[in-house]
This record gives sequence, structure tokens and C-alpha cells, in this order.
Amino acid sequence: MALMLLMAVLLLGIKFVAFFITNSNAILTDALESIINFVAGGVALYSVYLAAKPRDLDHPYGHGKIEFISSGLEGALITLAGAAILVKSIYNLLYPQPVQKMDVGIVLTLVAGAANYVAGRYLVKRGTRDHSLTIIANGKHLLSDAYSSLGLVVGLGCIYFTQLVWLDSVVAIIFGSFIMYTGYGIVRNSISGVMDEADHQLMDRIIAVLNQRRRENWIDLHNMRVIKYGSMLHIDCHLTLPWYFNLQESHQEVELLQEIITQEMGDVVELFVHLDPCLPPDSCRLCTKSDCKVREHAFVGRVEWTLDNVIENQKHVLHPVQ
Repeated sequence: MALMLLMAVLLLGIKFVAFFITNSNAILTDALESIINFVAGGVALYSVYLAAKPRDLDHPYGHGKIEFISSGLEGALITLAGAAILVKSIYNLLYPQPVQKMDVGIVLTLVAGAANYVAGRYLVKRGTRDHSLTIIANGKHLLSDAYSSLGLVVGLGCIYFTQLVWLDSVVAIIFGSFIMYTGYGIVRNSISGVMDEADHQLMDRIIAVLNQRRRENWIDLHNMRVIKYGSMLHIDCHLTLPWYFNLQESHQEVELLQEIITQEMGDVVELFVHLDPCLPPDSCRLCTKSDCKVREHAFVGRVEWTLDNVIENQKHVLHPVQ
């Protein structure tokens, strides 16, 4: 994140040089967004540092929630930058200004856009691996900047070949709107995190792994919830085991469940499992345990765990065939 912050300063300089050379309103939009890149990068760097601090008495779940605030601030800044670009572009559309040396502006914008693309791809990949919303948001911001720079190059090329000055403001309006949309998406995601909105894609991933590596002793899984605290994932669920298991056997099953989820999600999982005993004969109908000596009903069929049935706060039941 520190390296990305230094890069943002360099690209900011390049884009403003391009603006002063060309006097292009469209290039100015790109330069103004780079100011936001720099400010947001500073905030993101601090929030990642703060989120990595260990939990303490005042923050028993850690400091990861700061990432939602950081990404929300970054999204708000991006949205404001887009709004400012729109206002200036509409003004210049009504009162056009001459542009010059567009070929130099195109080259400098292309260089800056390529650098943002490489950095953005890296940050999104790293943030996804580390479950860091701040790093992902910063990466997506750089990617949106790179895409807007590419589109900007196309627009500048049209201006260069047609000499239609008003196209400069039209291009700026288009990309100002795109920047505002990107900012809105980041703000929306940060609010979702603060409100602990369910991440269905993440839960589907966890459930798919548990289905693939499901053990005979795991009769049922329900009431699952996943909450993000920065890079940490707090998972609650109810696991149904054979009623005759002792405490040590039950603990071993929970340890195996923890191990499977950790292997898939990385060493960022905090798992809390409520154990339920099976309830014959209803549980027998969906129990695949082959060596059960107290079975009271024949096996009917296995319940495939899905997002819809795992989040319900009740045991699954297979009724006997009439």
C-alpha cells in the first residue's frame, strides 16, 4: 500500500503535466481523480495498519471494521470527484476552451493508465487473498482509473483527428459519470459491511467445500452465519452429531470442521459451533452413518446443503415416503 501511494504521487504529476500541456478538460478529469487516488491511498494505508492490530479488551473482535469506514470514505471521495468533473465539463461544453498538443496528452495518459491497471490487478488479487476490503476497494479504484484512461485515450484520439473541441467536454462528462458510479458501488459495499449484510457468494464457497468433504458423523448443518471483521471471518453454525458421542469425540469433529474451512479460506477464520444431538427417528432418515448401532429408521436420502437450507435456524427433516 505504501508503494502504491508513492506511485499515485508520480502518476498525479504525469497527468497534471499532460493537462498543462494540452489544456484538455478530459485530461483534467483524469488528473483530479488521481488526487483522490492519493488521498484514498493514504487513508487505506492507515486503515490496513490499524486493522492488522491484534484484538484487545476494548476491541474483542479486533479492529477490522475500520476497513469498511476507510473504503466508504474512499467511495465518497470518488463520487465527489466525479460530481466535480461533471460540473466543470458541462460548463466547458457551454463555454468551450481551446486544446493543444493532444498527441503528447494521449501518450502520457496511456502510460499512466497502464501503470494503474497493473497496480489495480495486483491489489485486487492480494486483497481477495487476504480478505481485505480496503485493499480490494483501492485496487478496484485503480482499475476504474485505468479503464477510464483507456476510454479517455480513445476520446482524445477522436478530438485529435476531428478537431472538434466540444468532444473534449463530452468525453469528460461520460467518464465523470463512470467515476461517480464506481464511487457509489464502493460506498454501497462498505455500508453492507458495517450492517453485516450476508455475503452469499462467500457462504456458497464455504458450503460447497463442506459438501465435498462432508463426514458421516455430520448429520446436519444449519443456522450458519458469516460476519467479516476486516480480514477476519467470524462463522457461527449449528452442527448435528450422533447423540451418543462423548465430549472428546464431539470436539474432534469440530476441529475437523475448523480445519476444512481454514484450508479453504486461509488462516483468518474464527469458528463458533453449537452442537446439537441427533433426534431419532427424524435424523435417522437423512443420516449416512453406516455403523450406527442405535438407528431407529432406515436411511431415506442425504440432504445436500445449500445456502437456502443452511441459513435456516432448524434441523433438516426428511419425511417418510407415503
